[in-house]
This record gives sequence, C-alpha cells and structure tokens, in this order.
Amino acid sequence: MGITSVALWVVLVFVASIQALPEGRGPRYFGLPFGLPFEPAGRPHPGFFPTGHSSPRLFPTSPAHPFFPGHGRPPPVPVPGRGPKPSQSPVSYSGAPIIGTASLPASLSTVVFPSNLPTAGFPKQSSGSSLGINALPQSKTNGNSLLGTFAAPKYPQFIGQSSGGGTGFPPGTGSFPWGNRTANGTNPYRSAPSTGVVRSYNFVIARGTIAPDGVERSGLLINGGFPGPTIEANWGDTIEVTVSNRITGPEEGTSLHWHGMLQKGTPFEDGVPGITQCPIAPGETFTYSFNADLYGTTWYHSHYSAQYAGGVFGAMIIHGPVNAQYDQDLGPVLLTDYYHKDYDTIVEEVMGTDLSLIAPSSVNNLINGKGVYDCTLVSNVTCTPNAGLSKFQFTSGQSYRLRLINAGAEGLQRFSIDNHVLTVIAYDLVPIEPYTTTVVTLGIGQRADVIVHANGSSSDLVWMRSTISSYCSVASQPDGLAIIYYQDANTTAATTNSSTNSTTTTTTAEPTSTAWPIDDTSCGNDALAETVPYYAITPPSTNTSATVQVALNFEINSTGHFLWTMDGSSFRVDYNDPVLMLADAGNDSYPYDPEWNVYDFGSNKSFIVVINNETPVAHPMHIHGHNMFVLNEGLGSWDGSVVNPTNPTRRDVQMLQPYGYMAMQIDADNPGVWPFHCHIAWHVSGGLYVNILEHPELIPSAIEIPSSVNDLCTSWGSFTAQGPIDQIDSGLRRRKRRQRGTEWPRKFSNPLRRTL
Repeated sequence: MGITSVALWVVLVFVASIQALPEGRGPRYFGLPFGLPFEPAGRPHPGFFPTGHSSPRLFPTSPAHPFFPGHGRPPPVPVPGRGPKPSQSPVSYSGAPIIGTASLPASLSTVVFPSNLPTAGFPKQSSGSSLGINALPQSKTNGNSLLGTFAAPKYPQFIGQSSGGGTGFPPGTGSFPWGNRTANGTNPYRSAPSTGVVRSYNFVIARGTIAPDGVERSGLLINGGFPGPTIEANWGDTIEVTVSNRITGPEEGTSLHWHGMLQKGTPFEDGVPGITQCPIAPGETFTYSFNADLYGTTWYHSHYSAQYAGGVFGAMIIHGPVNAQYDQDLGPVLLTDYYHKDYDTIVEEVMGTDLSLIAPSSVNNLINGKGVYDCTLVSNVTCTPNAGLSKFQFTSGQSYRLRLINAGAEGLQRFSIDNHVLTVIAYDLVPIEPYTTTVVTLGIGQRADVIVHANGSSSDLVWMRSTISSYCSVASQPDGLAIIYYQDANTTAATTNSSTNSTTTTTTAEPTSTAWPIDDTSCGNDALAETVPYYAITPPSTNTSATVQVALNFEINSTGHFLWTMDGSSFRVDYNDPVLMLADAGNDSYPYDPEWNVYDFGSNKSFIVVINNETPVAHPMHIHGHNMFVLNEGLGSWDGSVVNPTNPTRRDVQMLQPYGYMAMQIDADNPGVWPFHCHIAWHVSGGLYVNILEHPELIPSAIEIPSSVNDLCTSWGSFTAQGPIDQIDSGLRRRKRRQRGTEWPRKFSNPLRRTL
C-alpha cells in the first residue's frame, strides 16, 4: 500500500472514530456527585452554609459494628441528592439543548439531582464473627499486594539510611542524598537535586481475579496486586518504570500518569494519551523515565479513559527534607471508593442517554484496598462475608507518619483515627506549617502527610476511619474501616463454650473506640489560612491581560447526552494525534479545536485562571506540570482578594465548591501542554478538562521528544488500523468495527479558543 493510501486510511479512521454520536460529543455523561436542587447560576445554595444544616453528625459507635444503624449510629441527616438511587425506569430526553441549571426542567431535576436518599451503614456482622479476623487470605482479596497487612513495609527517612537512623534533624550538612537542602531553606522549584541514581521498576498490567471486600470480580492489576506496587525514591533520583500492556479479554490501551511530578523538560513522560503521548497498545511495552523533582507523598494512575477506577494505580513515596519529627514512617494509606461493576460498564452507562444512570454510586469504601461487604445484597457472584480489614501496628509513646492518598474515582473522603489527633505536615507535594485536626478532608487526587502520636495504652485497639461525604458525593456504603493494634492488643478472636451454663462467649479483636464528630456541611478543603507552605514563595506580579475567567457548566444536548463544559466547550481528544507533538512541530492550529480545549498562554511568565462553578456540584481540580498558587476559593465569585498574599497555599489539586470559585496562579516556568481538569473519573471522561499551552514558542527548542514516544503512536496506529475505535468518553478507548455506510452527524458548540 502506498504512503498516500496509508495516510488517507489513518485520516478516515480518525474521522470515523471522533464522529461517534450525534453532536459529535456523545455518548457523554454528566457523572456528578449529584445532589442539590437546581438554582440559577451564581446563587450559592443555602445548604452549603453551616446555618443551613443541623449540627455535625457523630459517627461510630458500637464496639463491634461501629456504623450499622441500630448499633450506635444515629440515622443519617437527610441531605439532598446523596446516597443510592432507588430503582427506576429509564429516563431520557430529546429536544432543544439544555444549558445550565436555570433551563433544566423540574421533571429532569428530580432525576438528575435526587434528594433525601439514604445511605446504608457498615455491614452488620453475623453472631460470633469478628471484624478483627479476616475470612479470606490476602492472596484472595488483594493478590500480590501487602498493603493492609502487618507485613506491609515500613519506610526509612531515605533510601540508604542505616538501620536505627531515626528521623530527626542530624547535625552537619551533606548527611542526606539531597545534600544540605532543607524544607524551609530551599526553593524546590528552583533548586531540585540530581543524585544520579536510577530507581527502576517493571510493571505488567493485566486482568486478574480479586475480592477486596469479599465480592469476587475481575480487575485490572499491576504485577498481580491491588493496589499496585509502591514506588520509592529519594528526592533527585531518576525513576524508570517499564510498563507492559498485557490487558486482554478485551484488549485496551493504557498509560501511566505520575501525579504531581513537574516533568520539567520531560512533558512527554506525563502519561496523558492524546496530549503527551499515544497509548501503550495491547502487547506493547514502554519505559517512562523522569526526575523525582518534588518530594513527599503522591501516586501514579492510568490516564487512559477511566481505567484507574478499574485498579490501575499505586502510591509513590519521594523521600526528602522533613519539617516535623516522628519515629516511624508507616507508608501509604490509600482511600478509595469502590465499585463492583467494571469501569467501562460504568462509563457506558453514565455516558448514555438514560439519565437515571448518570451519577453512579460507589458500593463500598476501602482503606489500602481492603473492606467488607454485606453479601445479602448480591446474587450470582461469589461473596465472602468479613473478607478482611486493613491492620496497622502502634507502640505506645511512638509517633508515626501516615501518607494519606485519595485514590478513588468520585468520593470526597473524611479521614480520622479515634482518640488520636492528627498533625498535618504536608498537602500534595508541599510541606506546610504543621497544624492539628481530628478530621482530614481529601478530594480525589489529594494527599496529606500526617503525624499521629500513639497516646494509647499497650493493649488498646482503635478504629481508623475514612468516610465518604454524604453531602458531597454519591455512595451507597460510605464508611471505610481499618484497625490499629497497640503492641499488646489482642489480634485474634476466640470463641469459648462454657460447660456450666452452656453459654458461648466471644472475645473479639475489635476496637470499642468512638469516632470524632465530622462536620459534613461543606465540600471545600480546610481553610487556606491554615494550609501555609513551609517554604514561603510570593507569586510573581501579573497584568490583567493574563487573567482568564472560565465558566464550568454542563449541557444536555438535543440527543439527550450530558456534557461537561468549560466555557461552553466539552473536551474531546484524539489518541492518535497528541497535542504536545503538534506543538513540538510548531503546529498550534489544532484542526479539531475547539473540542481540544487548548488555552494558549503564549509567552506570559505568569497567569491567573479563575474557575467559576455554575453547577451545584464540587470538583477536585488538578493541574499537571505545576503546583498552583491557590489565591482564593469560596462560594459566589472572586472579589480579587488573596489569602496570605506573600505565601499562598500551593498544591496540585484544589476543591472547587458548588456554585463557587477558585482563583489559581501559575508560574509559567515549564514549557509544554498541561492538562487542567476535574479529577473525578466520570467527570474527566465526560469532558471537564482544558489544556494549558505554556510557552509554545519554546517547545520546539526546549523539548526533545524521544523516538520511543513516537514509536508509541506507530504501534497505536497499527492497533487502531484494525478497525475504528468506539469512542465512549472524552478519549478514544475501544476498537469496534463499524458497518459501512453508517454515518454519525457532527456538530460543535460555539466556544472560542483562548489565546493570550
């Protein structure tokens, strides 16, 4: 076949694949943590003020069954739009497009934003059973992962530290791999080290059978484990991860994104199909290589469709300077909402035209990939009650670092430990001035490093808890539990029969502790005034022309599909034609824009983006390639004021409140194409996503894309050449042959691409 014929076939495949449904943007979905009755845009909903709610609920309580109704937990406060939906007939819409809350008919509002829906409590255990005894071995629940067991690794202050080295502040300089750099004396964005050490990992992604909460199902696993392996490195090391795509039944592409890594000079390693690379095709292998340019706690995950909700994720620990003392690092604590359906089934449902399915409810909440489930709720599947909770060990008088990560798909988490105060020392990859709290709030993608002082007695058992917000998210069983055992605590449960009175007594290895009160009246993070970076940086001055206002909204198009929009445009990408490669070739015309949602900030050295949320739903907004300065956030609209202007909060994910705003500033020191999107899996798949084009004039000279990255597009092109890809979400995901003669009309909305 001639070159001209090949090129023509590739073009035809691309055109067919992007013309998947009417209006060129369906099937989309409006995968919201739905909840509040619609009000006109710009009017804050009164329920988001403390005065609009009852006093905070007091969670737990019963020793053995701390969440189950009737065992100590008060009935849930009725909250609009939260919790599982009752079964109902399909609901569809056809007619003129509906844009925003003001034009949504009441008949659809009650479907899209159902109110006063209850949530189930923690599964009730059968008589004589104990939550402290796992009914399934780790190999059955989580495969090769050790997380959640006493055998899980503990971590030193840095790789190479001698045993018994402690984690204090040793005298002298040069004692660490990163030299004399300190948390309060070094600008991490200007003075990152380079150790010359390479940390290598090999990942094989494939399907496997797991039962994290006792329900046996197929999942996507990395090296046979759920969650995936923890990556560990020192600040300044090079991380190399060789990823082999062995996904079959069916085949699909994949990629890995290294959340929070700046990727300065290596934007092609950011792992975003259609933006920085083509997907890793089935049967292919690709090696990522990048610098550990920030330090702290983060994670990696697939950025291919909503694939990470199927299990493709894991923790990352980058050791660096400390800003508080502790005795032991217990490593990652992954908090994940959980679904029993395959992620692609959920995506197809929420992006379809049945409006009753567009807000999927998670069915469980896991800590380090472990939980239990009420097996009476399922049929025709293998389900084992009391499969097993995660377990941690404390020693009285010691202090512990926990690395909290919300690696879920949708749920906003409230984390706490009974009877213990948490000292927060970092958010995302930014050390902060330590402050204390009893509950840590984390949106999807956010992390918090906390220190816990083991103030209990040697025989204590206490609950570790993470609760999905019933006010801000959709969960049918929102309560996650793990058990902390002090050094002399009972770790077994014994059942004893008495010969004198024929009675049975059970000694249970379960806590009897009571939870802290949880204030669930807001969908925001802790106040910006409390989250002060340990190393102070004042944002550079900007001119008003470098400020962009972006309206976040939704649309139901004339074919009944939900679309998330940014300034009226819903994101859609072509995996075969990454935007970064076009920019590297000097091409910024983007023939399929505006759906690519590229915001060209030109040669500006700094710029401000203000997101105005015109929906009644919270969104965890994530920026790639940067830590953003969070100038301000709240309800209503921004008045131009800045919280702590000489040293504002910095992080890579910030909660955007319903009918609220967030103003962020970027120091434009990293030429490339950087996604900025909501991190709820169903929202980013549905188009809630823009791309920030930074210094396009420097990209061709500052970036050299390796041939291995170009080879990904060759292999992906061969894979897609077997037939057009069935476009289910904002990316191109699954190959599906199309019958000849079928046509899909295409129509764009009317946004303008921003160029500054």
